[in-house]
Amino acid sequence: MKHPLNTDSLVIANQLKWPIVNEMRARIVEAAAAEGMGDLRSVAVEFHRQRQRAATDRELDAIDAGIGVAIEAVLGKPIGIDVDPITGEEEPLFESRKVKQAQRFAKMVAGEATAFDELHSQYMGQLQVKPRTKADDERAIKLLKRWCDENNVEPFLQSFPTKKAAVRFVDDLQGLEPKLSPVTLNKYINRLSRFWQWLEKREEVPIDVWRGLALVPPPVAHDEKERPFTDEEMVKLLKGDTTQAMHDLMRIAALTGCRLDPIVCLRVKDCREDGVFVFKPQKKEKAERLCPIHPDLMEIVERRTKDKKPDDPFFPEWPGPQKVETKRERSFKTSNQFTAYARSIGVREELDGRRRSLINFHSFRRWFITQAERAGQPESIIAAVVGHKRQGMTLGVYSAGPAIEQARACVEAVRLPSLVAENG
Repeated sequence: MKHPLNTDSLVIANQLKWPIVNEMRARIVEAAAAEGMGDLRSVAVEFHRQRQRAATDRELDAIDAGIGVAIEAVLGKPIGIDVDPITGEEEPLFESRKVKQAQRFAKMVAGEATAFDELHSQYMGQLQVKPRTKADDERAIKLLKRWCDENNVEPFLQSFPTKKAAVRFVDDLQGLEPKLSPVTLNKYINRLSRFWQWLEKREEVPIDVWRGLALVPPPVAHDEKERPFTDEEMVKLLKGDTTQAMHDLMRIAALTGCRLDPIVCLRVKDCREDGVFVFKPQKKEKAERLCPIHPDLMEIVERRTKDKKPDDPFFPEWPGPQKVETKRERSFKTSNQFTAYARSIGVREELDGRRRSLINFHSFRRWFITQAERAGQPESIIAAVVGHKRQGMTLGVYSAGPAIEQARACVEAVRLPSLVAENG
């Protein structure tokens, strides 16, 4: 927007500009108010910035006048007259929704109300986590904003100065999402805690109000815990009628103890000539993990790397999602295909009220760990091979990890069930 002041004097221009600037602000605020608090926030932040930079009392008064004009624009036209029962004075009556908007706007201008979104986008931009974890962050903030809206709590950081409001949110969380398990809901509480820790370091909040808060999951009976495959189930899986890619995948999982996604994401160059897989980091791993290639997997590796370029995928059958913005892992469809295959041959253990079968692709990892332990391998070596954190100060902090020969002995101590081994 432009408006000529018709003067060459900067002094006069600075005196003439404020009524016109305030009129322009009113138009901007009217448009922003129609769009909601998201657009009003940027106007409020700009007002706050201008107040902080005001060089003179005259300039500050002009900015405050503009803030008054902006608040009037947010309130809109009166819908009636309100009479004070004590003094009898008449005051204009405005829509309650617009009054609430104007109050929030005034708090944001004063720097007393920082919306969650204002800093959460910055926080998300510096996160170095998997897309699925980022999706948990976004869901957590949406849940918090929804709870604020339903409980008449302003969606500002300043609404959570202590744990009191946070505890109320946690108490209501199961009611907000009755279909989600306490385990899933606790993930959201944990992501809010991480965000608040980031805010605390920047002195945007006094404390992490979510620290130590969690829903108590219902007790799980021993026979309701997820478990390894039995040898009989392994035989059915490894001899079943499925694709060659699925057979190769299952054997690698069984003889490395690796999670699904790092296997599916292998490239040709990740199968090193010295007989080692290089798996991408998972969970809390800070670097790629080396895992010796079991002798029973050599034929698969040779077949899948022959005449291929170093960056070619080891499993081209599962290229991963095509959309760049997706938060799904490359192995998403692989997981679905394995579930359908396992169900088709009856290798499932499903209980009422549980979303996942007690045996699933992760059961290969449990099976490997079980077999390595039964073969007499040290717990610390097994943990290093599968990427678990090793326990204690000595191994968990000071040790650089076992030599590759120790890891190779652990891997080779695990053998597939004999009937499968004989038939390849």
